[in-house]
Amino acid sequence: MSVATGRTAVRGSFVLALAAVTAVATGCLPEPEPGATPTTTDAVATATATPTMTPTPAPEDSFAFPADCTAVYTPEMLATLEADVPPLNDPGTTMASTEVVAAIEILTGAEQTIRCSWGPPSERGMATNVTVVTPAQSQTIADALVNEGFSTEDLDGGALHRIEREMLTLDDDIVTLGETHYLRDDVWVSTRWIDVNPDGYTQAIVASLWD
Repeated sequence: MSVATGRTAVRGSFVLALAAVTAVATGCLPEPEPGATPTTTDAVATATATPTMTPTPAPEDSFAFPADCTAVYTPEMLATLEADVPPLNDPGTTMASTEVVAAIEILTGAEQTIRCSWGPPSERGMATNVTVVTPAQSQTIADALVNEGFSTEDLDGGALHRIEREMLTLDDDIVTLGETHYLRDDVWVSTRWIDVNPDGYTQAIVASLWD
């Protein structure tokens, strides 16, 4: 064997050995420690294996216009009214659900409204209307109520307006009377009451009409 040939053989053996070491080193990479930052290859594999989930938005509350007065209230409130302020819709009870002039005008011309009264013709009773209104009408009602001195508070996505006062009757009796109005989206719930105002009355209507 010549010197040149021997050097060539040695050089070839060294290259083969280096290739073998590289192959072994590549095939024996250690597993990443827990919490370690994944390599680019790991990140791509993870992204491919785990699809992105888009959360389903929660459905918005929906309003159902009542078919009759019994559907206006929750069963509990309906039972309370039937026991404490009967009857429902006495033909002789003509009380309006508001005395606010601007509100009366809108109520009179409403295309979709339902009226529910409680109590016989007397100095004790209440009347409620559930009415569909336009955004402009809703704003007109809200402005009129504020101008009349009604309080305003938030209630389940809408605005609750209330007022209460005392009045002396012709028989010198003092009665308490008031109004409650609820405005939400395109719905207006108006109530006028005299000497009877069940706790949670309007809240029960809201709970019944909106899912």
